[in-house]
Amino acid sequence: MLTPALGSDAREYGILRTFANEQERDDFYGSPMFKTWGERARTLTEGEPVYRQLTGLEAWFRSPHGPPPRWKMAIATFLRVFPTAMILNLTLGRAIQPWPFVLGSAVFNASMVVLLTWTVMPLATRALRGWLHSDERKTSV
Repeated sequence: MLTPALGSDAREYGILRTFANEQERDDFYGSPMFKTWGERARTLTEGEPVYRQLTGLEAWFRSPHGPPPRWKMAIATFLRVFPTAMILNLTLGRAIQPWPFVLGSAVFNASMVVLLTWTVMPLATRALRGWLHSDERKTSV
């Protein structure tokens, strides 16, 4: 559940749903259960629901108002990828240096993706939320 920023007069809430693939997403939105809950929710909400599909980097920068500007996403990503890669190079990189290039590269990059996906980027987007979404607060207040 994505809620309006504290102190904001915004009344828009968001629900984040994640699916394993497009078929699972389509099955969910086409299900009788989703349609029934959608009809019930209409009596409790203002306006029509808005659906946004986030992919790639945008998914890390979720917000009820959409992702922040791309330049902010790029800076935030660089500020997390660069130190993570440096630390991995100094630690894992030394351990896998004697390995064949392709194998070492695969292990290094898999480690990078895992760290970014489940640790680094979730923490970073929380820590930088105020800056990333500062434009949203100006327009929603």
